[in-house]
Amino acid sequence: MNVGIVCEYNPFHRGHRKQIGVIREKFGAESGIICAMSGNYVQRGHPAIFDKTLRAEAALGCGADLVVELPVTTALSSAEGFASGGVAVLSRLCDELCFGAETADPDLLEKTARALLGEEFPPLLHRELDKGLSFPAARQAALEKMGLSGKLLESPNNILAVEYCKAIARQSSPMRPLPISREGSYHAEEANFENPSATSLRLRLQKGLDISAYLPEAAGHVFTGAPIHTLEAGERAVLSKLRTMTEAEFEALPFGSEGLWRKLMRESRAQKTLEDIASVVKSKRYTRSRIDRMILCAYLGITAEMMNRDIPYVRVLGFNSRGREILRGAKKSGFFVNAGQPVDDPLWTLEQKWEDLYGLFQEGTTGRPGGAKNSRVIYLP
Repeated sequence: MNVGIVCEYNPFHRGHRKQIGVIREKFGAESGIICAMSGNYVQRGHPAIFDKTLRAEAALGCGADLVVELPVTTALSSAEGFASGGVAVLSRLCDELCFGAETADPDLLEKTARALLGEEFPPLLHRELDKGLSFPAARQAALEKMGLSGKLLESPNNILAVEYCKAIARQSSPMRPLPISREGSYHAEEANFENPSATSLRLRLQKGLDISAYLPEAAGHVFTGAPIHTLEAGERAVLSKLRTMTEAEFEALPFGSEGLWRKLMRESRAQKTLEDIASVVKSKRYTRSRIDRMILCAYLGITAEMMNRDIPYVRVLGFNSRGREILRGAKKSGFFVNAGQPVDDPLWTLEQKWEDLYGLFQEGTTGRPGGAKNSRVIYLP
């Protein structure tokens, strides 16, 4: 039995270790645990706090068997795209998909997913959007008109859980959904010892505070002394890109209707900081996270066309002996390639560029370029 987890581990903490423990307890020590993890950029539109190789090593040290990298275009997608990409990758390897949810009721999650995929939903959604509601609010209102509780989708993990169920159904994936209860608050700014939020740990790191008490020992060992990466550290680099982009480049960005990309272009040429730009561009209809992803895509040179392209291959970041056996048969397809391995695909050139740009977010000394070429697969026996 192989169980998949779509994750960011930004950073890996006690709650993540608990999820792996639940899987081991349910399926036994011989089960395989495969993590499809965001690389150096994460879904909220920020650089990952720690380099992907360190986060992969922490996951392996804490019980995962195999860690593969979600492509950047998946990692920076909407919740729907993020879930869809993760399911597409893990369906090649796994029997079950395990994810946390505030409401860990598989029947309710799948019922909501089916409603969102039904013919009745799109016209109801557009009707609510035309009223000026944000997408999350319009989605909730549309579900309530279908006789379902839209409040299920007020919680961040529930939103992703439903998207996983949608992706499994849409792709006719062989995986079965396995929701488990997500304890603690996803966005809490104060760290809880047993169930810390990744948000709270990133805030502590940015303040120079120790986070080792909130991490499993193996993860703490990996992260101790590691350089951190923040959007603030790379702000001037991002502003430089925004201020020199052409109208055609803004128009090509993902997530933007004509009104939105024009507003982002205008404010990029008028505001002093990224915070100012995002705050002015954000509206009831367009959420802050959408604007942040759009800005990071602008910095990286990611277009809507790139976002819509099928995933051509996936990088293997690390494995143990069980993970190597799981991967052995799958690698014959050519879909899974080792970290650092050149690939005859345009994405390889983009990967090198994105890795080099990640170094500009490192606090203190700027990270060196060339990381994509020099990456190596982590092996923990």
